[in-house]
Amino acid sequence: MQLVIINGPNLNLLGKREPQVYGNQTFEEMLAEIRKAFPSIDILYFQSNVEGEIINKIHEVGFTADGIIINAGAYTHTSIAIADAVKSIKTPVVEVHISNVFARESYRHESFLTPVCKGCISGFGIKSYYLAIQSFF
Repeated sequence: MQLVIINGPNLNLLGKREPQVYGNQTFEEMLAEIRKAFPSIDILYFQSNVEGEIINKIHEVGFTADGIIINAGAYTHTSIAIADAVKSIKTPVVEVHISNVFARESYRHESFLTPVCKGCISGFGIKSYYLAIQSFF
């Protein structure tokens, strides 16, 4: 099984950015733990702060991977284009958020992605990614 994790803007700053919300680990450290927990799964990783690059990656893997896990960051609440890209592919997509977006600012309460994804997992820190992976079994 091949899963692709796509992280959006500012997630490259995990471990530095708002540790009270996102924790102290970098995503690379988290990814090593995730891969160790799921050794039989080929887990690819892509991160970009650029909306078009995220769309291009969705198009690239959206017909061959077994699943996509996307944390689009703030694009979750603003990008119809990323939602359209998800809607255009065959690979199932699970939306993930490290923080509980519903316990945060009201503008984070709406997602353009949720209606076009298989599901949404929010608020469990790094465990959100584990839960997303498990949803593909």
